[in-house]
Amino acid sequence: MEKVKCIAFIGLLFFTSNVFAQDSNFHIYLCFGQSNMEGQGKIEEQDKTVNSRFQVMQALDCSNPKRTIGTWYTATPPLCQCESGLTPADYFGRTMVENLPDSIKIGVINVAVGGCDIRLFDKDIYQDYDSTYKESWFTTKVAAYKGNPHKYLIDLAKLAKKRGVIKGILLHQGETNTGDSLWPSYVNKIYNDILSELSLKSENVPLLAGEVYSGENNCCSSMNEIINKLPETISTAHIISSEGCPGKDTAHFNSEGYRKLGKRYALQMLSLMEYKDIYNKK
Repeated sequence: MEKVKCIAFIGLLFFTSNVFAQDSNFHIYLCFGQSNMEGQGKIEEQDKTVNSRFQVMQALDCSNPKRTIGTWYTATPPLCQCESGLTPADYFGRTMVENLPDSIKIGVINVAVGGCDIRLFDKDIYQDYDSTYKESWFTTKVAAYKGNPHKYLIDLAKLAKKRGVIKGILLHQGETNTGDSLWPSYVNKIYNDILSELSLKSENVPLLAGEVYSGENNCCSSMNEIINKLPETISTAHIISSEGCPGKDTAHFNSEGYRKLGKRYALQMLSLMEYKDIYNKK
């Protein structure tokens, strides 16, 4: 059955490459990380109306909402897994389309695994981190990405490149690696591998990395000191502050927190682009 699914996915790649031409006004962003990038925020009524210029490439087959892997949809949440919640990617995309010309569309691809070590996304050693937790809540998520989230993201990104242009990478991860001073070097390898595999240049594809939750009774805010060192290793990395983003528990933002954090990702990305008139917003 897995072989059949693989063949079907390859067929989808081939079919799509022959039907659609690349649109330089379709800007695509790759999103990866752990549970906060998955999205743990309650999807509220205000989150259900989305501009059709903001789209998501479905990463997993889902029955509710009914979506098919590799297909673009208006980015109504959830944007990651079938039962995930609000994520920073939601209000990243919404803020982008609100502030860019009507000719520009925004697309996101979100592959995230709650609880993962960042090295689960390292193409060379991911197998050492696919069982960080033995419980099914973790292993089933890894299995959904065919046991290799990095390759899964790359395969979707290659499909997406046939429709648009990859403009950036969004990362939210760090809770599981709290205290690991080598985290920036791990991220550097993953970032460079992604660029190499997709024939991208770092100067054209910045990495936006968010701080972890830092509110009251948090579990992991000490990791933010390490996260903030990332630009010392990756010159095209930019850090998104989580200060003032409210949470729902010791590790996760609440819906308001995701909205605020997502907007900050967007404002940082917009500040790197040629549309200069809106970037003093906070």
